[in-house]
Amino acid sequence: QTQLAESGGGLVQRGDSLTLSCVVSAGTTINTLAWFRRAPGKDRQFVAAIEKRSLLVQYGDFLEGRFTIAADNAKTTLTLQIDNLKPEDTAVYYCAGSRRWGAISPYVEEYGFWGQGTQVTVSS
Repeated sequence: QTQLAESGGGLVQRGDSLTLSCVVSAGTTINTLAWFRRAPGKDRQFVAAIEKRSLLVQYGDFLEGRFTIAADNAKTTLTLQIDNLKPEDTAVYYCAGSRRWGAISPYVEEYGFWGQGTQVTVSS
């Protein structure tokens, strides 16, 4: 019943900006929403998360300058804006949710709800 659905990916050029969206249909309470990405041959990497009770936002290392996470007040829509896209940003981007609240976790294992992902491909 709890579903997350990403959209907004596609083929872009180096230097472009792109905004990804995630629609959350929560049958259970989701307190933390996050973005992860998985490049070919690599593990899922934490990108950013927002915790609705504290409104705390946390970004992965080296991502704060180009990545911006946001959510509506009901936390039913999550976005990720990526600026100055680089080829190394090429990955499947996943929306994730957790019932955990308080401190934000950057670990995949802490998130129990996942979307199917949206592919972002950045040409060089």
